[in-house]
Amino acid sequence: MAPLRSVPVLLLAATACPTRAARNVAWDAGDLAQEASGSAAPKEVQTEVEGEEGTTSFRRYFIDEAGKRISPWHDLPLEAGSVGEYWMVTEIPAVTKPKMEISTAEPNNPIAQDIKKGKLREYGGPIFWNYGYLPQTWEDPNVEHLGAFGDNDPVDVVEIGARKHGQGEVTRVKVLGALAMIDSGELDWKMIVIDVDDPRAADLKDVADLEVKMPGYVSGIREWFRWYKVSEGKPLNAFGLGEKAVDHEAAIEIIKETHGHWQRLRNGEVESKLWAGTA
Repeated sequence: MAPLRSVPVLLLAATACPTRAARNVAWDAGDLAQEASGSAAPKEVQTEVEGEEGTTSFRRYFIDEAGKRISPWHDLPLEAGSVGEYWMVTEIPAVTKPKMEISTAEPNNPIAQDIKKGKLREYGGPIFWNYGYLPQTWEDPNVEHLGAFGDNDPVDVVEIGARKHGQGEVTRVKVLGALAMIDSGELDWKMIVIDVDDPRAADLKDVADLEVKMPGYVSGIREWFRWYKVSEGKPLNAFGLGEKAVDHEAAIEIIKETHGHWQRLRNGEVESKLWAGTA
């Protein structure tokens, strides 16, 4: 199958591979692959699948151009070259239900399906947006904001563009704002972003623009995340800051802060059971 997108980001595209694992092109960012503030990312990243989808053995690993497994959390860059633009990794493509996420405690942090009480997790209904995270960020569980501590994961991203991403795709996005979700007493920021190549991206610089040009999107995201765990018998999630989204500039500051937390984790300055590789 031919790639569906050109540089800077390639949509997952199956390629022939002599090994037993299926490999897919995840990213080809050329010179933008070098990140000054973090580890240098390779020019091309592929993904390699082990196990079958819909089973506890499924893993999607990320592979550099030398065939070495890398971490999509620690080894991919955060900043994408322009102010307010970042790389996101998609865990859950739009209009799907399996609760996929990177395994923060496993070596090389592959994508796997979340397990709860021995069962694979699925949303009660499909998520309407592409969902993933920002590499090189971490919501430190030792840091308190809004009366809640960080959720011990990379910062979550909700991408509102029209195109459905592939699982493991790495996409350049523009941050518009963020919602402060409180889940079981933990702060779990939801960054609202849009693919820079989306036709609407040029007209959207902030959540205020989103409210005007695409009314209902912010409230729709908030209400989906408020209710999504009810089907599992859990209570509604809450939101801080009067349930309003913070703007573009505030969201960037949150990303900067969580990048700083990640640097401390990566450098071994924080005691944690997460897999942070070698700085």
